[in-house]
Amino acid sequence: MTRGSLLVDHIGELVTNDGRDGDPLGIRRDAALLVEDGQVAWIGSARYAPAADRRIDAGGAAVLPGFVDSHAHLVFAGDRAAEFAARMAGEPYTGGGIRTTVGATRAASDGDLRATVGRLRAEMLRQGTTTVEIKSGYGLTVADEARSLRIAAEFTEDTTFLGAHVVPAEYADRPDDYVGMVCGPMLAAAAPYARWIDVFCERGAFDADHARAILACGQAAGLGVRLHANQLGPGPGVRLGVELGAASVDHCTHLTDADVDALAGSETVATLLPGAEFSTRSPYPDARRLLDAGVTVALATDCNPGSSYTSSMPFCVALAVREMRMTPAEAVWAATAGGAAALRRTDVGRLTPGARADLIILDAPSHLHLAYRPGVPLIRQVLHNGVPR
Repeated sequence: MTRGSLLVDHIGELVTNDGRDGDPLGIRRDAALLVEDGQVAWIGSARYAPAADRRIDAGGAAVLPGFVDSHAHLVFAGDRAAEFAARMAGEPYTGGGIRTTVGATRAASDGDLRATVGRLRAEMLRQGTTTVEIKSGYGLTVADEARSLRIAAEFTEDTTFLGAHVVPAEYADRPDDYVGMVCGPMLAAAAPYARWIDVFCERGAFDADHARAILACGQAAGLGVRLHANQLGPGPGVRLGVELGAASVDHCTHLTDADVDALAGSETVATLLPGAEFSTRSPYPDARRLLDAGVTVALATDCNPGSSYTSSMPFCVALAVREMRMTPAEAVWAATAGGAAALRRTDVGRLTPGARADLIILDAPSHLHLAYRPGVPLIRQVLHNGVPR
């Protein structure tokens, strides 16, 4: 027996994501799991479970890796509920409301922004999300982007510099000057607090030339590449991301055959954000097309105050199954191991020896219930770094 060890036993269904026996979820029945020093130390049959200092009886429930939300915008101020109501009344989504949040975020105090991130991060944890990526992108000045990332870094190691979210109003007639600032003083101020760089490569935001220039500057500064691409219509974003070796291209709603082929021949993950389509009444991405082509798919919330104000990965799993033709197993994998791949993390998104002990115990016997019982609070308990939360 190891001091400080924790045994989770009487697990009816253990989702490991180890791919054993050709099953991507690597499901084990009547299982147990041992945690030591914040990591998974052992998994196996409950009948062979080792002794431990503490024990959690799963009572025959399903245990899954904690969700990995690889796309979230949590550093913001203000509310855009009226914009949502207008969309539900028939107004189209164009992305223009981002500037409303920029104004509110610039006016907010550090304490207010920190409180919002903390509230949403706690909300995510209660719903089983143990790893989250957090972007900047609502400051769009040198000082505001740096402080957004500094605050985000208090809550996650996966922080993303999104100074190229939209061109702010004061640069509307000088987009080249804004790109120059993003690549220069803004990147210099933001990079110490960021792991990734991202660009919103869409009509009304940044074209391919500007996106390429910004991402290249970020790479030169040592940041990994991510990209918002092909959300509002077909465009060059997906293939640009693949060309630059992006870890992930996100949204992927409007894809050509060439886009799908490029993704299938690369290590770039297609991160799908069904909360955005739900909240904007837009067409959902065709996940089935991507999966059948051999593309690695992740699911994430895109939590933001305008186009996807949800922090619930279980909700996104249910949407992916109902609206994007994913099987429940595919959706759960995409929300765990897929998210880890999108962040190029090997320590999360799985429950195998050596992985971080991030897990969720469902109030259900199987992962199937995440889609089968949409909207029901099925997360009974969360362990983060081996600590019950």
